[in-house]
Amino acid sequence: MSLSFNIEVLWCRTFQSVLKIGNYFMGYRMPEYLEGPGKIRELGAFLQTKNINDVLVVTGSGMVRRGQVQPMLDGFERVGIRYTVQIFEHPDPTSDDVELGYQTYRNNHCKAIVALGGGSRIDCAKGIAAKAVHPSKKVPQLQGLLKVHRPIPPFVAIPTTAGAGSETTVAAVITDSATHRKAAINDPFLIPKYAVLDPELTVGLPPHTTATTGMDALAHAVEAYTNHTYNTKLENELAKKAVKLIHDNILAAVENGSDLNARQNMQRAAFYAGRAFTRGCVGYVHAIGHTLGGLYGVSHGLAMAVLLPHVMKQFGPAAHKRLAELADVCEIGGADAAEKSANFIRWIEETNRKMGLPDGFDMIRVEDIPQMIAWAKKEANPLYPVPAVWGNEDFRRLIQTIKK
Repeated sequence: MSLSFNIEVLWCRTFQSVLKIGNYFMGYRMPEYLEGPGKIRELGAFLQTKNINDVLVVTGSGMVRRGQVQPMLDGFERVGIRYTVQIFEHPDPTSDDVELGYQTYRNNHCKAIVALGGGSRIDCAKGIAAKAVHPSKKVPQLQGLLKVHRPIPPFVAIPTTAGAGSETTVAAVITDSATHRKAAINDPFLIPKYAVLDPELTVGLPPHTTATTGMDALAHAVEAYTNHTYNTKLENELAKKAVKLIHDNILAAVENGSDLNARQNMQRAAFYAGRAFTRGCVGYVHAIGHTLGGLYGVSHGLAMAVLLPHVMKQFGPAAHKRLAELADVCEIGGADAAEKSANFIRWIEETNRKMGLPDGFDMIRVEDIPQMIAWAKKEANPLYPVPAVWGNEDFRRLIQTIKK
């Protein structure tokens, strides 16, 4: 191990020790939420009790076509809430999308934001909310840690997938339209004030989307739990509950999309996992996954599904104890921590296979690997309190493992 790498590890762990103390002053919280089938229809009446009017609705064209937006708008009209709808097409939010959404927000004199969609739509709306309080700043100037630092407009998040957990997180991942680099705006002020968990909104999801978004939630929970440095008892418990819910429900949700009980449990798992990693942070699964999305357009959930077992394996003994504890929660046996850890990772791999997900990617170009390493390191080190700090060669080894 080189002297420069030892210094890098020391810097990461020192930074994390300081941030662990600082986290107690960050004001993390759980959004107030409505939960249950059909709750989207009640949102208008709920907002009326909060004196919220003049809202910008951020959603996607697919949600509009499937009729998922109209019941909410009908509810707004019944109680006299004024609204403007901004529809986006991109599968992942870009800085151009955020700028367009902010112009719509400003030009229509909106005072609150309602995001309806998957994690990408909610992230886009968070970017718009950040712009609303920093109108003179460009999106790249807001990306990073604690750069919003003031209350955003009242914000409601309504997930139509069970995965991203954006309805309870501090993060908004935005792709720079010029460079194609994905990076997150991270600030506790981005935590939505309200959320709606309505499983009926997820019934129409294709099995593949159900699978990849569910594995996204699993990655959140597993990374937050194996990190553990920033966690309090609450984050540890929420991560374990999320893993158990996903273990027990993901295949049922994929195989029978109309199973409202499985759908509700997966939404709750995503919510718990989102709150867990809000403080606990994610890790190298996400850092490398964001490079796959930025360079090749790989969907975030698919990247998480493929990377999660590979990254956990490469952590080796540094992650055995915490992975073994997750195995215990799921009643996955083993003679010791190492065996339980291996069996837990094997369960992830087997679940991916049953859902028809790959174990690697064939689009990764050798010439792109240095850029992937640079982006992943910049995102992760020193912020993410991963079980073991990686240098360039560790990242390279992982990328070579998933490259077909």
